[in-house]
Amino acid sequence: MNALRVFEAAARHLSFKEAANELSITQAAVSHQIKSLEEYLGVQLFKRAGRGVQLTEAARAALPRLREGFDALAAAVETIHLRADETDLEITAPPVFTARWLMPRLADFARREPKIDVRVVASSKMVDAGALDTAVLASTMDLRSDTSGVQIHLGAGEYPGYRADLLFGVATVAVANPELVKGALPIREPADLARHTLLHDDAMDLVAHGHAWQKWLEVAGVADKVDGTRGPHFSSNILSLEAASQRLGVALALRPLIDADLKSGRLCAPFEIELKPHSAYYLICPEVIAERPAVVAFRRWLLEQAQETSP
Repeated sequence: MNALRVFEAAARHLSFKEAANELSITQAAVSHQIKSLEEYLGVQLFKRAGRGVQLTEAARAALPRLREGFDALAAAVETIHLRADETDLEITAPPVFTARWLMPRLADFARREPKIDVRVVASSKMVDAGALDTAVLASTMDLRSDTSGVQIHLGAGEYPGYRADLLFGVATVAVANPELVKGALPIREPADLARHTLLHDDAMDLVAHGHAWQKWLEVAGVADKVDGTRGPHFSSNILSLEAASQRLGVALALRPLIDADLKSGRLCAPFEIELKPHSAYYLICPEVIAERPAVVAFRRWLLEQAQETSP
């Protein structure tokens, strides 16, 4: 069973290193377990591919059945374990979603469900690379734990084995401090951005499948007038938005997450131009825990909040 679990993790990540990190073991232990499993089965499961690994045909054919088996075991444990009194809920979400959308509303959930103890974790891993969904919650969830876990992903919505609820779509807009927009070098049209610093961040590039600013400039029709590659880079949208609010330049942001910033005047959107990625925010959790009381209560509340939100 241990070897099969290691194989499933390595197959999902296509990386022995990532599997080791997930399972809290050494990379050497992963290699040893895979080698033992290959010897027992008499077939090769992985082949080297650059810095990573690829599945052999035999491994690719067996993987769906193996995952079904793990899901069935998890469901059996969940059926046996009574959870009516469990009240701990861990919510993992992208940093900008957490800070700009979830936190201002969370007090309402606390008032409605005072017995549920919430732990909020901000993680950039909840932004799916290139909108290719890579949910990882079930593999790291300990079914013996009294804590239920849900995730909020920005992605394309394909999460096999998970219950996924669409929250809302997003639109990418350019934002800046109002004083910068009206300053000595006013920003009246997209071509004016050639005279200003463009602020980049890794999360926006993921959502846009790479080079978010370049794609926004193309939609605006000024890609030949504004260099979309220049400007400082930040690790998250939270940082680039903070830089924009401090008049360091112009950033890209996701509506409706920054609607409160626009309403308060902390930021402004000088153009109506929007870049609409093939991504949306989803609430996801493994099917096996979807009916836990804390999860049901949070889903009900979150979907109500999402209905009041429009991009």
